Amino acid sequence: MKFVVAIVIVLLIEYYGYVAFRGIFSKTPAVQRIAIIFYIVLTLLLWIYFISFRTLGINDVSRELKTVMATLFISFSVAKLVAALFLFPEDIVRVVRWFLQKFQGPNASMGIQSGISRSDFLNKLALIAAAVPFGTLIYGSINNAYNYRFRKQNISFPNLPKSFEGFTIIQLSDIHSGSFTRTHPIEEVIAKINALNPDLILFTGDLVNNIADEMKDYKQFFSRLRAKYGVMSVTGNHDYGDYIPWNSIEEKQDNFKRLLNTHKEMGWDILMNEHRIIEKDGEKIAVLGIENWGAKMHFPKYGKMELAYAGTENIPFKILLSHDPSHWDVQVRPEYPDVDLMLSGHTHGFQFGIENKYIKWSPSQWAYKQWAGLYQEGAQYLYVNRGFGFLGYPGRVGILPEITVIKLQRT
Repeated sequence: MKFVVAIVIVLLIEYYGYVAFRGIFSKTPAVQRIAIIFYIVLTLLLWIYFISFRTLGINDVSRELKTVMATLFISFSVAKLVAALFLFPEDIVRVVRWFLQKFQGPNASMGIQSGISRSDFLNKLALIAAAVPFGTLIYGSINNAYNYRFRKQNISFPNLPKSFEGFTIIQLSDIHSGSFTRTHPIEEVIAKINALNPDLILFTGDLVNNIADEMKDYKQFFSRLRAKYGVMSVTGNHDYGDYIPWNSIEEKQDNFKRLLNTHKEMGWDILMNEHRIIEKDGEKIAVLGIENWGAKMHFPKYGKMELAYAGTENIPFKILLSHDPSHWDVQVRPEYPDVDLMLSGHTHGFQFGIENKYIKWSPSQWAYKQWAGLYQEGAQYLYVNRGFGFLGYPGRVGILPEITVIKLQRT
């Protein structure tokens, strides 16, 4: 039933998108015919892309093609939806009026002026409204996909060992290398990260979209990351290859092994339900890292917190790397109250929203209570990184890609 409803909604959106587009050329029939053919062919190509995109290759040409097709598909779809929101209500009024006239006579109007039809004014208004998200999404793809922002965050803790006052952590998350089509901006931002001379770099999952080989052209850049105490990492939900078909379970398992090896080849210390102790001037903190653990929308629970935690009971300060922020409320806070700081990603801030001095909004907040930035409950903190890369829509609108610079301080 849900599938049928979805199909009906899609068909209605496509119909009203077609009607709005056709109205542009209503006074030039010859041009209108050519434009309609172009529109229909483009729509069919975009839907063919959408249905089959998971089977397309991951070489550079395919990535470029997928970026263009994804941008056009999403931009056109949103524009058609906006047009439908303008035009559909008028058709409802027309249907109601038709019924009134049918059963109550031609003078029945229900207080509505006669002659209601799809006017040129309404059609143009729908097109203007649709052009706004269309242009915004195109701009977000061209200009914002690699428009990295360094977000600085100072966090104070009463139990932070004195030796770690001012300890600087760079957090990266959601690289999604399978979506990249450029290398130069990545090379540039990695140089900027290294120039900050961080104490520790922590990566909180989703290195790829699905396939380990997506990192083939980018390993050389991310392997350049340097920090005094190294680079530590964990896996995210996309790293397991759960979202594409495999010829066998062995093939899928081999892909995951190659992904783990990629972390190691880059010099990253990947934490698979385990921890590391960092010692400085005789004092210690613990970094715990678990596999993906999601509490929402059937995301997998591969993580085993009890394994990562074991052996850290007497360490006075603990940082947890856990990809999905929903883990914080469901397990970390109630069961592990001595985890001082949890670092997550996963949401990407939906890659769309508004963030300024006065407003912080994104569709992400409809699914996640903690979706971007710093959160505090009692003595515990959670930071949700907005993501380094992108997925699905190859761009960003309002919520830009992030490198987090965290400085630990004592209260």
